[in-house]
Amino acid sequence: MDRSDVGRRVSVRRLSGFTGDNRPVFRDVIGVLESWDDTGLTVVPRAGDPVSFDERLLVAAKPVPLFPARRAPLPPADPAGLQRVAARGWPAVEQARLGAWTLRASAGFTRRANSVQALGDPGVPLDEALTTAREWYAARGLPAWVEVTTPGSPEPLRAELDRLGAAYAPTLVQVAGPAPLSRLGDRAGRERVRLSRTASADWMSLYRRVSGDPAVEEAARAVVHGGPSVWFATVHDTYGCGTEGDGTPPVLAIGRCVVDGPWAGFSAVEVAPWARRRGLATAVMAVLAARAAEEGATGAYLQVEAENAGAIALYAGLGFTTSHTYHYALLPQG
Repeated sequence: MDRSDVGRRVSVRRLSGFTGDNRPVFRDVIGVLESWDDTGLTVVPRAGDPVSFDERLLVAAKPVPLFPARRAPLPPADPAGLQRVAARGWPAVEQARLGAWTLRASAGFTRRANSVQALGDPGVPLDEALTTAREWYAARGLPAWVEVTTPGSPEPLRAELDRLGAAYAPTLVQVAGPAPLSRLGDRAGRERVRLSRTASADWMSLYRRVSGDPAVEEAARAVVHGGPSVWFATVHDTYGCGTEGDGTPPVLAIGRCVVDGPWAGFSAVEVAPWARRRGLATAVMAVLAARAAEEGATGAYLQVEAENAGAIALYAGLGFTTSHTYHYALLPQG
């Protein structure tokens, strides 16, 4: 094993000290090799804090196979409950409460992080709640989107939105088990995937939702790094097809996963146009699913726009089925 294995699952033995009679004491750790530089190594195990130590204490190390995830029933979750899990996994930069509703803003980066999560009672009449929401977003120079979930949102909300002339955009929430996901694709493809706790500049460069606006870029980095336990997957072109300006191979595919108790949320699965149809998206999903299962997740979810036929077909091939559909309702300007 060497520094090129950063991002892989490894087994490491290190010297941790000596006994009273001067015999060495060794400790083992299995997890993701998060870093290896002149300051030492850091390994992230399946539970607990990362383990960091000086390179001089390294005794033995080797890459090991992905976590052998076992099949398990999906966790119970109603639409409203899964929407709340998804909101924790994609947290907005700015949030405000309106009764049981949550107003979310992130400089316009994704509708999910710039919409009202209208679950439960807003504590005021619906017309007043929607006026408050519209004014809150207008003050930030943003359109007012309302996330409508059935069941979960107030029953009269859709009628009130219709009366105001709201435009709707449906989104599917799909679910699957991490165990079957972790076995997809071939071993060679999965071994090309590297994991990290942070999204590198080259990871962000392939993420198609990022614009050149500095405010949006800053919000994007805050949102994608938010959540209980976040992992980023990257596949570099290691077969000599060119390098970036800093000498690193170009990025071919990326993905993100956030683990929150029994649920793992997948997002930002992207493949460079010239690298598609090579199984890279499948490899990214498999490695992220294995890591999520290692942390205890037994259910996987993702959100996909209803008109994105290509993504829906990809996820269907990976075993995802639709749990429910929610709608983003765009309020007309007052």
